[in-house]
Amino acid sequence: MDITVVGEGSVLAAPDTLRLHAGVEVRRPSAADAFEAARAAAARLTEALGRAGVAARDVTTVELSLGPEYEAYPKVAAYRAAQGVEAVVRDVGRADHVIDTVAGVGEEARLNGVAFELSDPAAALAEARERAFRDAAAKAAQYAALAGRPLGRVVSVSELRQAPPQPMRAAAMVAEAGASVSPGMRPVTVFVEVGYDFA
Repeated sequence: MDITVVGEGSVLAAPDTLRLHAGVEVRRPSAADAFEAARAAAARLTEALGRAGVAARDVTTVELSLGPEYEAYPKVAAYRAAQGVEAVVRDVGRADHVIDTVAGVGEEARLNGVAFELSDPAAALAEARERAFRDAAAKAAQYAALAGRPLGRVVSVSELRQAPPQPMRAAAMVAEAGASVSPGMRPVTVFVEVGYDFA
């Protein structure tokens, strides 16, 4: 006879990386003008991110769009072009500065949100696994006691698959001058399934 329990372990860790979702958007009378203006604005955005300390390898294009806006179909009123990037800021202490830099690109600039992450979650995961294993052992001991049987050795251990924790996002940018975005703390959680036999 054996017993299988699931233990949960969670620790809080301070994010040290910021993913900034930004871009540019323009509206022009022709498709060519809109595309050209969006490309020029995107180049200014990339240059501004570089001046703010974001490495070129940490800037990725994630959106590129061009399309008509109709006054009354099929009459086209204008053309809208947009280009978006994801910028990885590896020093969260510079988050406000980078955001201000993007906002300063001009009226074409768009701020679409931020996500705070752990660049290296290994230490937090290791501690969460220890807590999960201890939690499983405590549960198994309780069940063994309730069954009136001594708890035996561990016969199986399996870390359960789960969706990774979602990055903490701030969908709206700071609304007042001088306000700050904060990474806060994020939970790192592990679930482990442990099987024991009864002595």
